[in-house]
Amino acid sequence: MSRRRTYGFSFSWRRAAGISGAKARLSRQIGIPLTQSGRERKLGRMTGHAIGWIGVAVLLWLLSKF
Repeated sequence: MSRRRTYGFSFSWRRAAGISGAKARLSRQIGIPLTQSGRERKLGRMTGHAIGWIGVAVLLWLLSKF
């Protein structure tokens, strides 16, 4: 069995009703992604950056002891 594909055409009632655009604008305004995957990506970036800065701070603290 082969699946029938519609190349170049897809319809989304959410996009047609303007829901997708409104969610995107709101998300950009408040700075927090409204999708679960977006929130997880943002949290992962924040955690990674925090770990990096903590490592730099510890390294500087250790170097200042010598």
